[in-house]
Amino acid sequence: MISKEIQIAVNKGEMLPLMEEFYTIQGEGFHTGTAAYFIRIGGCDVGCHWCDVKESWNADLHPPTETDLIVTNAEKYADTVVITGGEPLTWDMTLLTQKLKAKNLKVHIETSGAYEVSGTWDWFCLSPKKNKLPVQTAYDIADELKVIIYNKHDFQFAEEQAAKVNSKAILFLQPEWSKKEEMTPQIVDYVMKNPKWRVSLQTHKYLNIP
Repeated sequence: MISKEIQIAVNKGEMLPLMEEFYTIQGEGFHTGTAAYFIRIGGCDVGCHWCDVKESWNADLHPPTETDLIVTNAEKYADTVVITGGEPLTWDMTLLTQKLKAKNLKVHIETSGAYEVSGTWDWFCLSPKKNKLPVQTAYDIADELKVIIYNKHDFQFAEEQAAKVNSKAILFLQPEWSKKEEMTPQIVDYVMKNPKWRVSLQTHKYLNIP
C-alpha cells in the first residue's frame, strides 16, 4: 500500500505510476519512422485479450514517480514525447503535459479514449477498443484513428468508429501482431477498396526495437 500523501500526489498528477521510459523509433501510425521518447504509464482496465503489454495493467506494480523526474529524463533525448500505457488517461495528464510543453517538447498520446481527456496534446492517437468505447471528447479531438484488426469482423467496428471521429482524423487499420500473416493481406485489399483508410504496421517489431 502506498501512503496517503503519495496517493494524493498521484491523484493530482504530481506523481504517476511509471512502467518504463525509452528512446526509440515510432513504429506505428502517422509518425512511423520518427524518433520519439516513450513514457509508458501503468494502469489499464480496458482489458484487450491481445494486449502485448499486459504487465502494464496493474498500476500497483509500477512505482509512483515524480512528474518532474519524468520530464527531466524526457528532455535529454528527443523533441517529441509519446505518452502511452496501459491507459494513460486513467490518470490526470494535465501537469505532465504542461511541464513537457514548458520544455518546448511536442507531446503525443496513444490512448483508447475510454476516459475523459486531460492534458494538452500536439497529437492525439485514438485506438478504440470494443469493450470500453471512447468518450465523445476523444472522437472530437483525435488527429489519428488507429483500429487494430484481429479478425474480419473488426472491419465493421473500424467503420463504426470512423463515423464517430471528426472529419480531419487520419484513418489507419493495423493488423494485430499475432494475426499479421492472416489479416495483413485482408487489410491491404480493404484499403485498396476503401482508400480513406491507410495501412499501419508495427514496424518496430520488424526492426526488433522497443
